[in-house]
Amino acid sequence: MDELTQLSQATLDSLPAQTRRPGYDRAALSAGILHIGLGNFHRAHQAWYLHRLMETGQARDWAILGAGVRPDDAAMRARLLGQDCLNTLIALDPDARSAEVTGAMIGFLPVEDGHASLIARMAAPDIRIVSLTVTEGGYFLNSATQAFAQDHPDIVHDATHPEQPRTAFGAMVAALRLRRARGLGPFTCLSCDNLQSNGAVLRQAVVGLAQMQDPGLAAWIAAECSFPNAMVDCIVPATGPAEIALAASFGIRDAAPVTHEPFRQWVIEDRFCAGRPAWEEVGVEFTTDVHGHEAQKLRILNAGHQVIGNVAEILGVETVAQAMADPQINALFHKVALGEIAPHVQPVPGMTPAQYVALIARRFANTAIHDTIRRVAFDGASRHPGFVLPSLRDALASGAALDGLALSQAFWARMCAGQREDGSVIAPNDPQWSALSQVAEQARARPAAWLEQSRIYGDLAQAEPFRAAFTRWHAMIWSDGARAALRAYIGA
Repeated sequence: MDELTQLSQATLDSLPAQTRRPGYDRAALSAGILHIGLGNFHRAHQAWYLHRLMETGQARDWAILGAGVRPDDAAMRARLLGQDCLNTLIALDPDARSAEVTGAMIGFLPVEDGHASLIARMAAPDIRIVSLTVTEGGYFLNSATQAFAQDHPDIVHDATHPEQPRTAFGAMVAALRLRRARGLGPFTCLSCDNLQSNGAVLRQAVVGLAQMQDPGLAAWIAAECSFPNAMVDCIVPATGPAEIALAASFGIRDAAPVTHEPFRQWVIEDRFCAGRPAWEEVGVEFTTDVHGHEAQKLRILNAGHQVIGNVAEILGVETVAQAMADPQINALFHKVALGEIAPHVQPVPGMTPAQYVALIARRFANTAIHDTIRRVAFDGASRHPGFVLPSLRDALASGAALDGLALSQAFWARMCAGQREDGSVIAPNDPQWSALSQVAEQARARPAAWLEQSRIYGDLAQAEPFRAAFTRWHAMIWSDGARAALRAYIGA
């Protein structure tokens, strides 16, 4: 292989000819968006849309400033600043691969206790959108009720120490307090996480925390800020040595390359209190009601990851594509998605639920995407309540089939016991792993113990059809194995 080119602003013209690179003058960009949570998804999705809009000669005053609120965000900051905040995006298609360098991000704020730099920058008038990808578990929700968890220690701290917040929401409230005091306008608060009604959830966190500090400020935020709901979609694997080597195969030395599927979708409510880029010109769909798109995606794609991910982990299957190549896991996905989830999902323009199931099955089966089972099975304590249990509740309310949804919960309980069927250890893979593992062990003798996790299941533990199905599947998995449960469900 020829000498690798270190990714930087100075070396853009030296990149291999087949690599697309920014065609705009990055020195002429100025900030308009501050984004908290610079993970792979943001860089392959929101930042890509902005980059493509900049390629048309627009949005030069909407560049992104990165920020983080967790100590481990400092490592990402160092990697990105070391290459002038440029990113290599590699589209993974079974038939072809392509690389593109994007440049819509122009800086990354210091990651520090108290978040003084973050607060000061959000309080500046040029920042008109503050967006976030902080994961489904980052919104301080009660898993069973989805209400704002005001009693969480970090929220209690931010309520009593508003000038030294720990959370992204505390920093946002502090910045909005400064903007109000200075006579500046508000900014739009834009969630880019996989949550039903993610804008409303973000509003609940920001306004709820402000209410704990200063009811007058909370009223101002509620009246002046906008919190559009949005549906985001692109499968983006984690970055490891293989992805860094893939960037090197294009001749690029990139410390933080991002691989992604050749599919993106972004549907947003058009409610931006301080203006926005013309994203619709590069494929973003603006609407007055995003809920149908949200429900279709979260209940089929995101829930589908949970349906196949837990049993795949138990069986030692490493990637989503390998899981879909397994005839029994593939059949599990299709039977649950078509028979127990799709009936509770409404069609959206141009896409019925059954068509969407077929689309997701093709995307999951993409062998060029090394999307690990470990990634999609992460944080089940947030993802099962958010993605799977709403369909289960709908099934109970309508008397519809729920056997496969109950089976998915039994597989999750079995996975949290921490050992695969071949005897290998499943490393902790949930912020609540210790507690989940303890309950999973108790459930071996008394399956109801799993359903009695009220923060997850709420009143579902009292629903006899669900409880009976879960208990039956849980016993079969432990006595006869996951394959026997799969065969019994799919009828093979």
